[in-house]
Amino acid sequence: MHASVGARGGAGARIIAKSTPAPNDCPALLALLISIHPVSPQPRLVRQAVAAMRDGSVVAYPTDSCYALGCLIGDKEAMERIRRIRDADKNHNFTLVCRDLSEIARYARVDNATYRTLRAFTPGPYTFLLEATREVPKRLQNPKRRTIGIRVPDNAIVRLLLAELGEPVMSSTLLLPGETAPMTDPHEIKERLEHLVDLVIDGGPGGFEPSSVVDLSGPAPVVVRHGKGSVAAFE
Repeated sequence: MHASVGARGGAGARIIAKSTPAPNDCPALLALLISIHPVSPQPRLVRQAVAAMRDGSVVAYPTDSCYALGCLIGDKEAMERIRRIRDADKNHNFTLVCRDLSEIARYARVDNATYRTLRAFTPGPYTFLLEATREVPKRLQNPKRRTIGIRVPDNAIVRLLLAELGEPVMSSTLLLPGETAPMTDPHEIKERLEHLVDLVIDGGPGGFEPSSVVDLSGPAPVVVRHGKGSVAAFE
């Protein structure tokens, strides 16, 4: 028997409760969909999303480029679920989505030149590959280069989510195997991934381009992926 519960949390708020399957129905639970206002996020709904993450959930959420998959840094099981959704190999660069520059310095080694670059391009649609510190679990690092992706999105929902969580989110672009562009419709995300993720945050339509990726771990910047953010300054 499936249950649907509605609740109000201000403009743009809507909750669809996680479905409970009947004994002879599909054994997997369906993902929860929470609609959060993209400009003025409702704190109560953000707290609900954070509580789900702390309980081990894999979350699909909006950024300033496209939708992404996220979980807690220390949640190995949730991270492996994201790896399977992405069909990512062991060399996949995971990303830590951080609140600000001070938080970045805890998880990545940042010299003066790198700091100036980060200050100029964050928040924004960029992921920077940096040498990881010991605070980053080895399973999140590139196994050969010991780097980690760092991201500070310019998105109101993400900012409030990170402030409530108090730590970065382990993240990966919501780009499914065999596809060339991320999904942009949160309702389609729920429909296609409802047995693979636990929560979808509907923050409105997403973009078609992921973040640009720039490797800052070497002597000179290297553009790894051309995305939404202009990389002219790095080429």
